[in-house]
Amino acid sequence: MSVAEPSAMPPQPAPLEAKSPFELRVNQSGGVHESFVKKSLDTGDAGFLHSFTTGSAVDGPGIRVVAWAAGCQWRCQYCHNPDTWFMTNGMAVPLERAVEELRKYRQGLKVMAGGFTLSGGEPLMQDRFAVRLCAAAKAMGVHTAIETNGHLGERLKDDELDQIDLVLLGLKSWGERHRALTGKELGPTLDFARRLAARKTPIWVRFVLVPGLTDDKEIVAPIAKFAAGLGNVKRVEVLPFHQMGRYKWEKLGLKYALENARPPSSRLVDETCAVFRSEGLEAY
Repeated sequence: MSVAEPSAMPPQPAPLEAKSPFELRVNQSGGVHESFVKKSLDTGDAGFLHSFTTGSAVDGPGIRVVAWAAGCQWRCQYCHNPDTWFMTNGMAVPLERAVEELRKYRQGLKVMAGGFTLSGGEPLMQDRFAVRLCAAAKAMGVHTAIETNGHLGERLKDDELDQIDLVLLGLKSWGERHRALTGKELGPTLDFARRLAARKTPIWVRFVLVPGLTDDKEIVAPIAKFAAGLGNVKRVEVLPFHQMGRYKWEKLGLKYALENARPPSSRLVDETCAVFRSEGLEAY
C-alpha cells in the first residue's frame, strides 16, 4: 500500500536513535495521510517521535532512555527544539516498535536505577500513545517519567496517571508574562500540578532561567511559593538558558527573539536557587 492510504505506515526516513535531541529533524512524516494521523492520535497505535536518545543523566533519576515526541502547542521564546513543534516533523513510529526499542535497554536501566522519560515537544498532545508507551515500560518494571508543560493534563484519567512515576513539570513564568513567553495561559498547568499533588504523584519542577526574561523576582518568588505549597515537589531544577538550539531557528526560517541573550552567570543561578530553597525546596 502507498503512504497516501489511511491505514499505511509511512517508511522510516531516519534511524530512531539520535546522537542528541539537538539534531535537526524535519518532515519525517511528510506525505502521511491526515486520516492516519487522526487514527494514531485517537488510538495510540503509532506515535510521532523526533528520536530516541540513550544514556541521559538529566531527564529524571538515574540513567534514562528518552523518547522525544513531536508536536507542541506552545511557542516558548527560548525553545531549543522548535523542530518538535510540528507533529509531521516527527517519525511515525508503531507503538510496538517503540516498545521494542525500549525493551533493549530495560535490564541496564534497572541496574543503573534509571528509567524511561517521554519528553518533547509536548508528549500529551499524543496522550493515547504516551499512556500506552508508559504502561508498556511499567510492565517491564522500568521507572517512567514524562516531561510536560501540563497544559493538556486533563486528558489523562486517574488510572492512566498511575502509569507515570514522575512528572517533570515545566513552570515557565508567572501571571501575564507567562502568555508573553509561551503564547498560552498558565491556569491549566497549575490545575494539573494541583491534581498531581492531590494524588501525591512526585513532581520535579523545571524552570529555565533567562537573564532579563525569567529572572525577575516577581516571577521566581510566586513560582517557588506555589511549588512549595503543593507538597509533592521533590526537587526544582533551575536550567540555565543556552543557545544550543539557535541554529534550528535559523534553519527553519523562524524569527528568534533571543538572538542576543546570554546564559545566566553562576551567581544568578545560585541566587535563583536560593529563592526556591527559602521556601523549603531542594533546588539545583
